[in-house]
Amino acid sequence: MLAIAGLTKHYGARRVLDDLSFDVRAGEWVAIVGESGSGKSTLLNLIAGLDDADAGSIRIGGVALEALDDDGRTRLRREKLGFVFQSFHILPHLTAAQNVQLPLALLSAAPGARRARAAELLTAVGLGDRSDALPRELSGGELQRVAVARALAHRPALVLADEPTGNLDPDTAGGVLDLLAQAVRREGAAGVLVTHSQAAAASADRVLVLTHGRLQSR
Repeated sequence: MLAIAGLTKHYGARRVLDDLSFDVRAGEWVAIVGESGSGKSTLLNLIAGLDDADAGSIRIGGVALEALDDDGRTRLRREKLGFVFQSFHILPHLTAAQNVQLPLALLSAAPGARRARAAELLTAVGLGDRSDALPRELSGGELQRVAVARALAHRPALVLADEPTGNLDPDTAGGVLDLLAQAVRREGAAGVLVTHSQAAAASADRVLVLTHGRLQSR
């Protein structure tokens, strides 16, 4: 589902990523672990098509990012990618269900289909009875569960998670990570988690360590 070959990125004279190659299969949850400044965020931005590599190839579902213009990358993100962020990015004026429906609304899905999918996913993440709650009425763990449901709403081919539990206590974080891993596998998406936390990476099927711009299996 995700295929990366020879990926290289420089910032000035500094080589942040050095000839990276790896694949992530559909239904596989892969963690990329590295210290601050190791290039994790750069790698995620490249996969999401938000930045350009200096060399190498990124293919998502067989589509080469380097062959797409800005509009093509925007469409790919909207249709094929799901994102889970550290700071949730839940819209405060929308209910939990309305937040989950957003990716489907952007794809012009029918209102009935949007509501049904949001109800299905909120039930799956344990918030079936909180669909009408506003973000201010939810805990941090509940907000991140809404974010997980939203990331999966449009059945993306690839889910990218950027330090998704950095703002949660350890017990809540563990529950959210297990939930996210299970959801990725159940939905048949490829999943990539970037984190500095070895504990967070424990939920993954496979762990890759990013050090000095290179990846090593753990």
